[in-house]
Amino acid sequence: MTEIVLPNDTNNLGNMMGGRLLYLMDKAAAISALRHANRTCVTASVDSVEFQSPIRQGEVVVIESQVNRVFRTSMEVELNVWAEDTRAQTRRICNRAFYTFVAVDDEARPVPAPPIFPETPEEHERYEAAARRRELRLMLAGRLKLQDVEHLRDDLLELVRQRG
Repeated sequence: MTEIVLPNDTNNLGNMMGGRLLYLMDKAAAISALRHANRTCVTASVDSVEFQSPIRQGEVVVIESQVNRVFRTSMEVELNVWAEDTRAQTRRICNRAFYTFVAVDDEARPVPAPPIFPETPEEHERYEAAARRRELRLMLAGRLKLQDVEHLRDDLLELVRQRG
């Protein structure tokens, strides 16, 4: 998804408002989920949103999204956001996030989504990382106990160190 940042998208500093960017990211993620599942998909969660660099008025926002893994009815969608300065012909990463979508039927009940079959080493890496992030989300939501996912202990310790 590509969009130019206009004055009505910005705050008083001339930077794109976070809510506007999250709106566009949700749309991009929804399109990826919809295309993969070939049915309506709804946002279940958003996590790991990182605002790394402001996006300025007049810059072009480029949002790339992809389904990393399917867990029966839910799927993880990864988003990467860049800002392009068309005059300087530069592009920088501004944001990264992981969304969870659920495939639903016409009555909004969860239904199975088609699986993902990773082929490249990069796809395998994203596929496995998605499983670890899902376990962490379930643990933080109280739906999974830490002793059930011992390997998450190291991931949690690293997260604490990073945010330290």
